Amino acid sequence: MFHKIPQKIQLRMSYLEDLSRKQKEQGVESFDRLRQIPQETGRFIAILAALSPRGKMIEIGTSGGYSALWLSLACQRNDRNLITFEISEKKVKLATETFKEAGLEKVINIVEGDARSHLEKYKDVSFCFLDCEKEYYMECYELVIRNMVKGGILVADNAISHEATLQPMLEHALKDDRVNSIVVPIGNGELVSYKI
Repeated sequence: MFHKIPQKIQLRMSYLEDLSRKQKEQGVESFDRLRQIPQETGRFIAILAALSPRGKMIEIGTSGGYSALWLSLACQRNDRNLITFEISEKKVKLATETFKEAGLEKVINIVEGDARSHLEKYKDVSFCFLDCEKEYYMECYELVIRNMVKGGILVADNAISHEATLQPMLEHALKDDRVNSIVVPIGNGELVSYKI
């Protein structure tokens, strides 16, 4: 997957990396700023997505589409699609442009709106990347896990960088007998939950 990343995807990844860096330098407000994972996290979630069983692949929190670009590598490898949810109209516009520029319009389907209003209808989830507003993590986790197939994988970002805020959700996931969970020190820290 990583040795032959299509040039269109590489170019868009670089564009979003530069845009994110500029926003941080300019002090763009938190909600409007791109929330992007480091490259190592992108590689990590792409591998886990590629190893996940058959079922629906979803992402909660699209931002500019950077993490979805990494997940698209697994989608293309396994002939699957990604459904990604984003609540910000500005970010939906940017992500839509991202997927068009990267030639992924047939691979990635973006849904505008609060994922919590849509998740109940998505059954047979095999992979989920959770990277939205932290106060929504617990509710999203529950909505996904109950609809996840055996062997499905949920990855939640910022498990170390936002550990204090996410502590109740992390403790819940680590004790949840429906899954085996671990926090992995990659990037900003990733909670990985494997559906038993």
